[in-house]
Amino acid sequence: MSLSTHPIARAFRHLFTGPLTVRRAFPLAVVNQITDAVRACETQHPGEIRFVIEASLEPRELLAGLTPRERAVDLFSRLRVWDTENNNGVLIYVLFADHAVEIVADRAVGDRQVSPAEWQVACDRMREQFRRGNFAAGAIAGVQTVAEILARHPTERPDVGNEMPDAPLIIR
Repeated sequence: MSLSTHPIARAFRHLFTGPLTVRRAFPLAVVNQITDAVRACETQHPGEIRFVIEASLEPRELLAGLTPRERAVDLFSRLRVWDTENNNGVLIYVLFADHAVEIVADRAVGDRQVSPAEWQVACDRMREQFRRGNFAAGAIAGVQTVAEILARHPTERPDVGNEMPDAPLIIR
């Protein structure tokens, strides 16, 4: 177990990563750029992109060993990203304290249509930019990569319009 994955190190990262840390990385100007990117990219395909940034997990979630992937799946459900007309919602989830990026896709664009490796490319592009401190560029690269994937794997049903908020949701 490396120091970065040690439960105590992880707990300290989550304890000291709060909303202010996320607001410094994603100020209003960057949030607006992400919103514009989601809005523009959704004109290229019928899919729905929901972008969520979470500063850190609650202590009880950490004690339970909740992984970024499990939290992303939980938010996918809670935010009803699965509830689009064409079952083509995609959640892009950033857990800031863990430096984690996860993508969860609904069944019309899930693993049967899109390989996990394609989603991984979007995650890797985001992480690379985030590592350099380029949060706007990373988020926009992620949104654009997801849009490219959705454009390559369209659903057979027509677009029903904008079903999800385009603005990123910032949690804690």
